[in-house]
Order: sequence, then C-alpha cells, then structure tokens
Amino acid sequence: MTNLHVSTHPLVRHKLTLLRRVQTEPKKFRELVQELTRFLLYEATQDIGLEPVEIETPLGAMTGHRNASQIGLFPILRAGLGMVDPAIEMIPTANVWHLGLYRDHDTLEPVTYYNKLPPQLDVDLCIILDPMLATGGSAIAAVDILKRWGATRIKFLGLIAAPEGVAMLHQHHPDVPIYLAALDQGLNEKSYIVPGLGDAGDRQFGTG
Repeated sequence: MTNLHVSTHPLVRHKLTLLRRVQTEPKKFRELVQELTRFLLYEATQDIGLEPVEIETPLGAMTGHRNASQIGLFPILRAGLGMVDPAIEMIPTANVWHLGLYRDHDTLEPVTYYNKLPPQLDVDLCIILDPMLATGGSAIAAVDILKRWGATRIKFLGLIAAPEGVAMLHQHHPDVPIYLAALDQGLNEKSYIVPGLGDAGDRQFGTG
C-alpha cells in the first residue's frame, strides 16, 4: 500500500513503547502524544511547497525558503486534541478546525456531532489528527466531510492503527496518505486495537 507510511525512527519506537504502558499517567501520556506528533508531522509535511525569500544574515544577504502552503489541521474530538498544540508549534500559520465524531457503541458507526467548517475552502493541505485508526469509520467520515467541502489534498496522521482500519480508509479513499507510528495486530471483539494502548482520549484526560 503505497499511501501507508509507518515510521521506523528509533525514537518513535521508544516513545511509543512508553506511551503504551499501562503505568504511564495522563500527564506523561499527553507529553508523549505531543512528542510523537512532532515526529510524524515532520514526515507528513516533507512534500509541502516552498517559495524563495530574501533575507539578511549577520554576514550577508541570501535567498532562503518559506512555507508556501496554507495548511489546515483537523483534530477529531476528543482524542485528537492532544495532537493540536505540537502541530501548531511546528506550523504556526496553520488553521485549526475541530471535527466532532464518535463511534456508536451499538452500531460501531461514526456519528458527527460538531462541524463548523467555513463556507469556502481556504487551505492547500488538510491534515486529519486522530491518535487511533481502529475500524476506520471516523477517519472515513472526516475525509468525506473534507471532500464535500472541496478539499483535494488530505492526509491522515495517527499514532496507532489496526490493519482493518487502514484497509477500510484505503478502500474508500485510496488517495489519502496515512502516517503512523505503528501498525498493530488487529481489532478485538469490541473493535479496540490490540495490543494498542487503550482509549487514547481517556488516557490523555484521566477519564478512564
């Protein structure tokens, strides 16, 4: 699957191991989510456009480069919230719009409860932020929303995915690259990723 990118960076693998541990308390969990987001965002933005800019260094003039792409960040509430701050730190000019989606526990289908996108598309690249890609339902719904909005360049950035979720997202939207820290074994009977790390939202905010 050419649009699947799983990081093999040693520090990503190290920090992901710390993130998974049941002993990791919410404060440390949030810090690790932020650190991993920075690593993955670095990989996901390697192809953004640049434009030349003239600057003065202490020793003279030169032509440098600056970001020429307007990037939109789309965290899926609520677990995606923990990925916003590090992304904004790296891309201060990015726009942020929240998408409220949850998985119905009976049907396992995504339900949209919050969407305040402006009438007109005004970004060049949309990056969906969600730590877990389990069944793929929420990710597919988010991409559907963005494509109806007019977006043509969309990427998904998560921490851990199940093969089932990756396959479903690729089946519905093969043009959307997926950036991950790990691809796990699969889903259990409750559609949780195994071995995974539990509920990413609960573990970030201490509500489990």
